[in-house]
Parts: sequence; structure tokens; C-alpha cells
Amino acid sequence: MAVYTDITEIDLKHFLAQYEVGELTSYKGIAEGVENSNFLLHTTKDPLILTLYEKRVEKSDLPFFLGLMQHLSERGLSCPLPLPRRDGELLGELSGRPAALISFLEGMWLRKPEAKHCREVGKALAGMHLAGEGFEIKRPNALSLEGWKVLWEKSAERADEVETGLEAEITAELAYLEAHWPKDLPAGVIHADLFQDNVFFLGDELSGLIDFYFACNDLLAYDVSICINAWCFEKDGSYNVTKGSALLEGYCSVRPLSDEERDAMPVLARGSALRFFLTRLYDWLTTPEGALVVKKDPLEYLRKLRFHRQISSVAEYAPAIEVAP
Repeated sequence: MAVYTDITEIDLKHFLAQYEVGELTSYKGIAEGVENSNFLLHTTKDPLILTLYEKRVEKSDLPFFLGLMQHLSERGLSCPLPLPRRDGELLGELSGRPAALISFLEGMWLRKPEAKHCREVGKALAGMHLAGEGFEIKRPNALSLEGWKVLWEKSAERADEVETGLEAEITAELAYLEAHWPKDLPAGVIHADLFQDNVFFLGDELSGLIDFYFACNDLLAYDVSICINAWCFEKDGSYNVTKGSALLEGYCSVRPLSDEERDAMPVLARGSALRFFLTRLYDWLTTPEGALVVKKDPLEYLRKLRFHRQISSVAEYAPAIEVAP
């Protein structure tokens, strides 16, 4: 469920009067997503997405998110584009929430992606990393090592309710990652949440990337590791080496990974699996029964984390291809 704040037709029409978007003909809430309230609008000109930014999103971060989408679009990346108001501002207010109008991106996300789709995701991610160069606003990654510690402190005492021995296991994992986390790899703007529902396809052709509200500055190869976790495992938890090879091949065809990035991939993949395990664990333990938000199983990412502990080389993710420059 992703409509946390309701809107009225009268308020919406008043809001739209600040834009050159035509007259409202219909609107409806969008059920997908977890951070903000989203609506699909139809007007006499074009369909649009209306986003109301909820309390979990810092208003001070919005210039980064909206400016980044503009920057990426201007450099050829297919992504939603925030629309300016008549006064040139990108951000307004509706129903007591910061709000923006975003262009509508054609396409749909894939429930059962194949290796050919993973290859296109790799290409698009590398294209985004290159397009992000020169974006002047900076946003640190709040969900990196220090952020993981904060999340874990809020969940550790109850972790064994989810699985016996979990508190000791994750405490040791955090210590390992802090000791081995790479510091000198190429960095820049990353998406940080490029899951299947944030990539649109028209048929087999990737039509664009959406939902940049976790985007930040961090290691580029860390973003690749997030995609390995998000795209290359099957529903039964098994790693699909064909998909992994395709994703890395696609990425490296646009932006080759350095030797140092390749060497760090197993550790980065452990870190990105831990990141999503911890946010899921926190929500699992703190979301009240009966809430409209669907809780996601944290154990899915615990199993992925345990898989990555057995990996010693990037070649085990993609043995059939050469991913070095």
C-alpha cells in the first residue's frame, strides 16, 4: 500500500493550477511502493505521477532527488522527469506534504526477469553511473556501515525471535564488514535500490529507471552488488549464475569494473545483503499487526548473505565472461 495521505479533487485541482499540465480528467492511488504516497493522474495533456513525500523522507533531501532526475535525463538516461511549476520551482505542497509532479514513464516491471533482461539492467545501471558524473549536490548514504549499526542496535535484542543465534551471527558479520569494507574504490551517484519494480520494460526493451529516493553518493560497485542480490537469485533462494553473468557482462560493456572493484565484489555483496536484511528485520519487528504495509521476509536476505560468505572471487558470480577492463 502506498497511499498514506489522502487528497481531495478540489485540493488537487488547485495544486495543478500551478503547472502547465492541462485539466484534470481522473486520478487514482498507486498501490506499489513503501516510502511515499503516489497517484496516477490523467489530464487533457499527458498522464503524470503525483508524489507526496511522507515523513520518512527528509524534505532537505528533495532538491537532491529532483535535481538528480533532471541531471540524468539531460544526459540521456530514461527516467521520470520532475515538472516545474509556473514559478520555476520543482516542489510544491499538497495536503500538508511536500509534493511534486513527475512525468509518466511507459512500461511495466517484470515479475519473472530472464538473463537478457538482467543484461539490460547492467547496461542501464552503468549508464546511470556515467550520467551521474558532474552532479554537484551530494547526499551521503544513510544506509551504509554506520547506518547498519544504528538499525542493528534497534533490533539486536529481539533478533533471536526471528531465528535462534541471529544476534551473535549479525554482530559478528558487522564486525567483519567494518574491518574489510573497501574505501578507495570509484565512487559517485548510485541508485541504491534498483530492484525489479524500479526498472520498466516495454517487451524485452528496457524503457527506464524509476524511484530515485534512496539515491546517494557511494561506491559504484556497491550499486552493482545490490543488483546482484536483487536480480540474480531465484524464488527458491538459489543463485542463477546465468543471470549474474549477464548482469555483469552488461554493466562492463558500458563501464568496465576495475581489478579492485572485482576483488571487492564478494564483500560488497555481503554488505548489500546485510543492508536489506536489516531494514526488513527492523520493519518485521516493529510494524504492528494489521498495518497496511506488507512486511517483507528478512530471512530471504539472510540466506543471500550466507551465500555470499562462501564466495571468494567475482568469477564465481560470472564464470563465463571476462569482466575486467
